[in-house]
Amino acid sequence: MADNYEIEALELAALLCSRVCHDVISPVGAIANGLEVLDDDEDDDAEMRGHAMDLIRQSARQASAKLQFARLAFGAAGSAGAHLELTDARDVALGYAQSEKAEVTWEAPVATIGKDYVKLLLNMIVIALASIPRGGTISVKVDGVPDTPSFSLRASGKAARIPLETEKYLGGVRPEDVLDARGVQPYFTGLVARSLNMKLDAAMTGEDFTFTAKQAG
Repeated sequence: MADNYEIEALELAALLCSRVCHDVISPVGAIANGLEVLDDDEDDDAEMRGHAMDLIRQSARQASAKLQFARLAFGAAGSAGAHLELTDARDVALGYAQSEKAEVTWEAPVATIGKDYVKLLLNMIVIALASIPRGGTISVKVDGVPDTPSFSLRASGKAARIPLETEKYLGGVRPEDVLDARGVQPYFTGLVARSLNMKLDAAMTGEDFTFTAKQAG
């Protein structure tokens, strides 16, 4: 585990912005491509226009799902209040996972928890998705709400593994480390966990990736 060295706030903000842009640039670019096809369709080809509209609709759904997810996972959503509904976290997680070609099962009570706990949970889901790059399923279990929540995730899929960036940055960074848009996400996950006094454990259990967060001490 790396030493608990924290990067500057300005650098963290810039890297998180890069991460969000990386996530949405592909579907937004696809929307632009679909619109170009419509503009260039001089022959009014109904089949071509249909394919272009399907691409635009699908890409717009993906972009919306990713932005809604980022709003809770990285942003200050609900900043007027200290708590968020777990059902809201579930809804954005399901939408985001669908855009990543994965399925999520969700076991949690209907309750509100601190928004930073929601932030941690959603970022843990991002890491679980990264552990199954070829797709698969992720089970999410939430216990101990609302006062002392704990999270347990299991990701199953072909070639599941602990993501390299997670191994390297989840516990912090060393002064000589250079973070990028991929590495900043697991680093941020660990940063949020430490602010909540939560202990993270990422491991392989058989062929599955397991990821838990529990109150430290």
